[in-house]
Amino acid sequence: MASPKARRHSRKLVRQVIRGERNDVFRVRQSSLEAHLPWLDAERAAGCRKGAELWRRLKARGFRGSLRVVGEWATRRRRAERADTENLQRVPSARTIARLVTIGRDTPSKAETVTIAAIEAGVPALVEAREVITAFHAMIRRKATSELNPWIERARASIVASFANGVIKDEAAVRAAIALPWSNGQTEGQITKLKLVKRQMYGRAKIDLLQARLIGAAFLGLAYR
Repeated sequence: MASPKARRHSRKLVRQVIRGERNDVFRVRQSSLEAHLPWLDAERAAGCRKGAELWRRLKARGFRGSLRVVGEWATRRRRAERADTENLQRVPSARTIARLVTIGRDTPSKAETVTIAAIEAGVPALVEAREVITAFHAMIRRKATSELNPWIERARASIVASFANGVIKDEAAVRAAIALPWSNGQTEGQITKLKLVKRQMYGRAKIDLLQARLIGAAFLGLAYR
């Protein structure tokens, strides 16, 4: 059932909105501070942080809004800065550090960007490790087997030397994985499917139903091809 406010619109107006002839019906409310935000940010950066003082200065510039609007804005900014400071003072976990140094450079927030800069400045070896892993991924995607030996030498001199030693032990398999188009993706997919079905049936049925669901479904799929 439509609300009383929605029922006040005429059919002609609704048709115009649907056709794209009218775009002034559903207006987004704009804050009275929108045009003054750059000036407010500059004043805060200069040291003026109290909402009442900001309001008085802004009123002298012709602002007609109330003290409450400016005070709420100042409170939100103060809380946001306090939260960023607390996040920076908290030592991140190893998993968080691994995520921050491997995510895309254009995706982190402002607080994460500052944290990443602090991590990279404090532990330069992590920067080298990230570049080594990125080079390994690029080598796999390009199927450039000629780059494997130089990569191993570089990786053995970094903090991911244990990974490089593992690559050396299985170098033939790694070279085959880089050069050949084959993979065990199909096998892993079937194993994942089997585990999913087992979890769905846990505590409800025995092995015969599991065989019926897997083997029978495979034969049924072949019959429909």
